Amino acid sequence: MKIAVLSRNPRLYSTRRLVEAGQQRGHEMVVIDTLRAYMNIASHKPQIHYRGQALEGFDAVIPRIGASVTFYGCAVLRQFEMMGVFPLNESVAISRSRDKLRALQLLSRKGIGLPVTGFAHSPDDIPDLIQMVGGAPLVIKVLEGTQGMGVVLAETQKAAESVLEAFLGLKQDIMVQEYIREAGGADIRCFVVGDKVIAAMKRQAKPGEFRSNLHRGGSASLIKITPEERMTAVRAARVMGLNVAGVDILRSNHGPLVMEVNSSPGLQGIETTTGKDVAGIIVDHLEKHATHGQTRTKGRG
Repeated sequence: MKIAVLSRNPRLYSTRRLVEAGQQRGHEMVVIDTLRAYMNIASHKPQIHYRGQALEGFDAVIPRIGASVTFYGCAVLRQFEMMGVFPLNESVAISRSRDKLRALQLLSRKGIGLPVTGFAHSPDDIPDLIQMVGGAPLVIKVLEGTQGMGVVLAETQKAAESVLEAFLGLKQDIMVQEYIREAGGADIRCFVVGDKVIAAMKRQAKPGEFRSNLHRGGSASLIKITPEERMTAVRAARVMGLNVAGVDILRSNHGPLVMEVNSSPGLQGIETTTGKDVAGIIVDHLEKHATHGQTRTKGRG
């Protein structure tokens, strides 16, 4: 197969591993800088051009679209879909998962366990919003934040009110969530490919920190997940419409709670921690499912 990898940086660990895994299986792997691709949106023959050449003959595309380029990246991916190229994750599913509020609403509608979450626009509603999620301590998240940035733990009612007033005063869209104290600053990253959790790791925040992201200095270790956690992760990925996803779960007193569904999960932490060839499993999934024009949405939506 001829497989495109949409990535801003071919030297990134995840991009390198996907290229290596594809080449080891005899595929032609082409890394395309997402922001350098440009499109001819014609009804009779949609095209993508890159560095002065039309991109042709691709069987599949692996999107590694960073959060900061979601809009343009999804437009490029949608164009691949319109050309009949099979996407590992579809543009609609990526857009859905990147909108944190929309993602939680979709998960909630399907009855998947979530932390109690509030969303408001007016500073006048702050006191009731805080009570709605069970009062302080609580977690405040900027909707556009990634890798733990824009996430604040407010330990008292006064601190929560001050932070919320500051964010809303800056016209930031924010969510407020209950703080799951029993999770102890740890979460579980379940790596879903197709309908299976193929690897899982526990991420533990460093002392004095509550964010467990590895980019924030958290540590990772092997963990055995329960059947309920496994089912929750697979269902969450399916609700988003993602073939490959990193589903972050908190262990709470009332079962597993989904914190986030990531459409471009990093491979370095999960491969290093579990010793599994995750990149190879992803390419295997493409080999089994990549059929021309088989995109469920065909670029719609």
